[in-house]
Amino acid sequence: MAESSRYMTAKIGELREPIQKMQPEEQFSCGVVVVAAGRGERAGQSAEGPKQYRTIGDRPVIAHTLDVFATWANTGPVVVVIHPDDEQLLAAALKRMSRPVAVSVVHGGATRQLSVLAGLEALAKTGVRYAMIQDAVRPFVDHALLDRCRAALDGGADAVLPATAVADTLKRATGGRVEETVPRTGLYAAQTPQCFRLEAILAAHRAASASGRSDFTDDASIAEWAGIPVVLVEGSPDNVKLTLQRDISMADERLTRHAIPDVRTGNGYDVHQLVEGDGVTLCGVFIPHDRKLSGHSDADVALHALTDALLATCGAGDIGDHFPPSDPQWKGAASRIFLEHAARIVREHGGTITNADISLIAEAPKVGPHRQQMRENLAAMLDIALDRCSVKATTNEKLGFVGRREGIAAIATATVVYTPGTEA
Repeated sequence: MAESSRYMTAKIGELREPIQKMQPEEQFSCGVVVVAAGRGERAGQSAEGPKQYRTIGDRPVIAHTLDVFATWANTGPVVVVIHPDDEQLLAAALKRMSRPVAVSVVHGGATRQLSVLAGLEALAKTGVRYAMIQDAVRPFVDHALLDRCRAALDGGADAVLPATAVADTLKRATGGRVEETVPRTGLYAAQTPQCFRLEAILAAHRAASASGRSDFTDDASIAEWAGIPVVLVEGSPDNVKLTLQRDISMADERLTRHAIPDVRTGNGYDVHQLVEGDGVTLCGVFIPHDRKLSGHSDADVALHALTDALLATCGAGDIGDHFPPSDPQWKGAASRIFLEHAARIVREHGGTITNADISLIAEAPKVGPHRQQMRENLAAMLDIALDRCSVKATTNEKLGFVGRREGIAAIATATVVYTPGTEA
């Protein structure tokens, strides 16, 4: 059994499931505490909630952060510390992850320090040896950084701090006036995950709480206070903390700029036999003719082909699956019902129809005089612009069943852009 397989399972939404006790062979996997109880006031108000639940790259920030640990081979149990009001927000975020993850959830305290302590207490019940404490709003942490932290723990460190050397010139000021330039030699900017031997950092947190101290800004500072040596490992310049609304906007731009658009193309083909009659219906337009198309509905071969093309873009079967010809309720039905149903399914799957193209293959009747009305019908049925609808017609040069005027065929192509991560 892989180290992470007991915990990285598809138990989305089981927020109150207790963490299982680890087996001896799993003792060296890394437990993770994701701190997500803050209100994020500096990021401003949003209908999406606190900053850890705001959308970047079409998914909540915390979903990106958890994805990194869900796909890292050394991840053990995961504890997410949240505000009591945010359980539904977390449940929704877990459903947007690229890989399902089982988590245990605890409620945080009035300060980050108390929230971390609650998470560590929960993690201690698993028997895991190492603890990684990660800010939920650092979605760009990567596996290479986690590997460096793990290597330092395996090397005997009780506390490991990923950090980057300070590059900017630093000034100390009072009342808006510079008092001195602070030498930046030996100065580092701390990041997360801050990693520890669980027993050591839990004891330090408990001691800090018992002494009434609540002013520590990170877990490494608690370790320092408790006399635990903290080892530095190289951080990552990409591992930024999203603090302000500007940070969130820049993170979203970064992810969407490199996103591959989910553009799908579906094809449809249909043919109906010509029999004695007084006209044919094509793209919703009745054209007087000495023959008609045979079919259970109005036999609009063009709309049938386009219906199949749309359904193909989201794997939703074909027209016969949704409107079986054996069902009497569809006898003589207008085929726009079928097309509008397919368009609705596409939209429910997060799709935006961007183009519809139909080629009619018939010796007669002439399509040209009716093409504009056909395009207008398609635009109305699909609720898209007219210039995104195309209808063409050609003969079969008197070859085959079309050439013998035994039937009319239609080929349709639909182009749909889907929103990543959207499900019906």
